[in-house]
Amino acid sequence: QVQLVESGGRLVQAGGSLRLSCAASGRTFSNYAIGWFRQAPGKEREFVAAISGGSTFTYYADSGKGRFTISRDNAENTVYLQMNSLKPEDTAVYYCAATKTLGSRTRISGYDYWGQGTQVTVSS
Repeated sequence: QVQLVESGGRLVQAGGSLRLSCAASGRTFSNYAIGWFRQAPGKEREFVAAISGGSTFTYYADSGKGRFTISRDNAENTVYLQMNSLKPEDTAVYYCAATKTLGSRTRISGYDYWGQGTQVTVSS
């Protein structure tokens, strides 16, 4: 089993940057791919980015391409989401999730474990 805790969310001005962290428990962290999702008020949870266990593969939603970077440090059991050039429409609760396979990486159902989320608010 994997437990995930997100951190790093806060209020930031448009154009600013944030780095979110997803800290995981468990000794087999590198066996899990990690995805980031977000959910804005009144909207469905949506895929943001994902990274394979060994960092070989990364995937991004169109909304974050060129602005967001996902990375991981398996020695620290942590995955990061660096977000630059933030826009008000990036405002959402950001969740990280773990899965053994990225075959369904953009789907909520493709992940087995979820964190509680961290709030990101981008002011205009």
